[in-house]
Amino acid sequence: MTTWQENQLHALLSVECEDKLFCLVVSIGRELGFDHCAYGLRMPLPLTQPKLALFNNYPIAWQNQYQERNYIAADPTVQHGMRSTLPVIWTESLFSSARELWEDAQSFGLKIGWAQSSRDINNASGMLTLARAEEPISEMERQANECKMTWLAQATHSVMAQRLTPKLLPESMIQLSPREIEVLKWTGDGKTSSEISDILNISERTVNFHIGNAITKLNTPNKTAAVIRAAMMGILK
Repeated sequence: MTTWQENQLHALLSVECEDKLFCLVVSIGRELGFDHCAYGLRMPLPLTQPKLALFNNYPIAWQNQYQERNYIAADPTVQHGMRSTLPVIWTESLFSSARELWEDAQSFGLKIGWAQSSRDINNASGMLTLARAEEPISEMERQANECKMTWLAQATHSVMAQRLTPKLLPESMIQLSPREIEVLKWTGDGKTSSEISDILNISERTVNFHIGNAITKLNTPNKTAAVIRAAMMGILK
């Protein structure tokens, strides 16, 4: 198992283009018994319409229908992935709230599926889905392959996020100083500049200087937005 992981990780890291990287993930998925593969990356920002990157090798007609009918909003695997990083297998009961989606997917030969989400320190989330037309996932198959499938989901997210986050969320590359992070944390706790100056034993002018620097670096209009952006990107942990 360790050798398999090492070999696959070396292959994933050797590919720089995200499209070629996804093709490699599809190939690994086929080795694990799945004809189709999908990966989605969701940035934590903007809050109202987070930036997305989507890859899949589903039939083109199904890709178009999924997008046209906005199935992503009703997809229970996506909803599960937003709440939990535990794997989930496609079942009738899972899709009970999205019958039309379930029936349409099956009509395109997407009947058996497995999905798992991952998250990283920048609060970017990703989900890998493996699917096929026939042969339900047996308990024997789960015991034999689920560790590899879980590893593939996590490795895919790690490498894809590394490639795509700087493009989708340039702010993630920003480095705040320890003091800037500290004053933003206290600001997020509702403290005023005067209160923060007392807590940190520095002048109020210095507090405002650090807040101003953070606002500029994070490209936000005010300190409240700076706190939210920094928190969403995992900077304040």
